[in-house]
Amino acid sequence: MTKERLITGKTKLLAVIGHPVEHSLSPVMHNAALAQLVVDIANLGLDYVYVPVAIAPENLEVAIAGFAAIGVVGFSVTIPHKQAIMPLLSEITPLAQTIGAVNTVSRQNNRWVGTNTDIEGFIAPLQTTYKQDWSQKVAVILGNGGAARAVVAGCHQLGFVKIHVIGRNVQRLQEFSNSWSNSPIAENLQVHQWEELPKLIPEANLLVNTTPIGMYPKVDQSPLNGEEIANLPTGAIAYDLIYIPKPTQFLKQAEKQGAIAIDGLEMLVQQGVAALKIWLQQENIPVEVMRQALQKHLGFG
Repeated sequence: MTKERLITGKTKLLAVIGHPVEHSLSPVMHNAALAQLVVDIANLGLDYVYVPVAIAPENLEVAIAGFAAIGVVGFSVTIPHKQAIMPLLSEITPLAQTIGAVNTVSRQNNRWVGTNTDIEGFIAPLQTTYKQDWSQKVAVILGNGGAARAVVAGCHQLGFVKIHVIGRNVQRLQEFSNSWSNSPIAENLQVHQWEELPKLIPEANLLVNTTPIGMYPKVDQSPLNGEEIANLPTGAIAYDLIYIPKPTQFLKQAEKQGAIAIDGLEMLVQQGVAALKIWLQQENIPVEVMRQALQKHLGFG
């Protein structure tokens, strides 16, 4: 048992900003990690707390100035601020520029620096648990919103030979495609309307759901019908960015076809690990403590 942490005037502040933000699971896993790190490396005087802060869109600029004034070390960014925060930062990493969104901000030399750890979070299980040579593999991505951008960039980083993105709105699909035109990613990327899905599923080595279909309250729904998922090759990986319910309908269908299922909880954990490494300048983050804290909180453990 760890003794209760005492928050004092010396405690440094980390935060997650969003609107709303009370549903965020980040404080659960980050505070578990911070408490464990105090135990693991007590001699470093590691004293941080991570708090959720609701910021309405019209207050974003003044809030970020306030964060600088009170010495906030860093913060996570969630909906609806991931794009809106960008003009307010002094520097944005090339990775975040590529995705067009920031989810992690750190204070460096009295300047705000924004990056995006969603890519790292997404590819983590594909680089470790399910590691393989992706260079001849095909990724099929359902949806073309903000989350799909991180997945496309992650698949490119892993070296997928083909990345297919499927959406329902022709104009949004075209905009999605055009947004990568000055990037090397464009060579491997193709966009398709939903009707083309049946011919792409049999090619998929990795099938990713970035849509909200299957999330509460529509937990009995899947982005694919039984007929479509029946053509998913045995041994393919089905990856759902949704983590509640566990498993989603989509992953249940995929597992019946002999696919390997990955849910969004691991991505949430791993993008959080990457953020803590930036804020704390520490490499040894207690990943398992974060994972277990979330599982317990969600009633999975």
